[in-house]
Amino acid sequence: MAYDRIMTFPDYFMNHIIPEKLHVLNVSFQIDHVAEHFGGTAGNIAYSLKLMGGEPLITASIGHDYRRYFDRLDEQGIASDGIRIINSEFTAGAMITTDKADNQITGFNPGAMKYSSQLDFDAVDAGDTLLIVSPGNLDDMRLYPAACKMRGIRYIFDPGQSLPALSASDLLDAITGCAILMVNDYEFELILNKTGLKKEAIFARVKEAVIITMGEHGSQVSEGDRLTSIGVAKARAVVDPTGCGDAYRGAFLRALADGRGIVEAAAMGSVCASFAVERHGTQNHHFTEDEFQARLRQLAGGI
Repeated sequence: MAYDRIMTFPDYFMNHIIPEKLHVLNVSFQIDHVAEHFGGTAGNIAYSLKLMGGEPLITASIGHDYRRYFDRLDEQGIASDGIRIINSEFTAGAMITTDKADNQITGFNPGAMKYSSQLDFDAVDAGDTLLIVSPGNLDDMRLYPAACKMRGIRYIFDPGQSLPALSASDLLDAITGCAILMVNDYEFELILNKTGLKKEAIFARVKEAVIITMGEHGSQVSEGDRLTSIGVAKARAVVDPTGCGDAYRGAFLRALADGRGIVEAAAMGSVCASFAVERHGTQNHHFTEDEFQARLRQLAGGI
């Protein structure tokens, strides 16, 4: 769970930086606009899963400034029961300043994310649970896959931006026995580099499928020897790609929970992502059932 604050600097950063004084850098940028968005992978994925008619259960940590986020979840009909409140910390947050050239300076405070969400696995119905392990508290990312395997819980491993902080051993432990490994193309190459394994050896550790997303080039679903390319559903306009991967995951989870196949689930993920890129922020997209099905039919024709 995170609050994302996006700020706009109406000039170029480099106009205010003296190259020969970089060793004593001391700059201040006066912004002309700030927007706050609800974010964090758990919140983003849950938002799209709910849009698709699912009932997500979030397991994450949030800070003492949680009330606005909880009000937001309540408005969306998303349960907050599984979210641990850390009263000694602020909620994780990214402060992102963008200049006229789309250069960005970001500061990130992990805040409450430094603490485990303390999911009670004994209260989970293993046979009726699909869990996704996405970027968040690093101890949870290391320990939850093992807990899932111990209890026979089907899980997706989605290391995302936390990948650089995980060791090769951490990655192999989490990947081995997961139902699905979901990464983008850069992240998959990073896994290969960190583990020293070839892609076939990584695929062999995954039970059902490896899904590699490739931005504007769609995604690929590898199920054993079968490779299926999923195209990109056409958006009305690309406004902000931030969070489209989480939208993909939310729809994908809903489809799997409905008993759909992995390829169909990936196609539905692509469609949901196409709506997400049409809006600023990670939880501001929406669609009707008719709009969603129209894009899904169009996409399915190319699979």
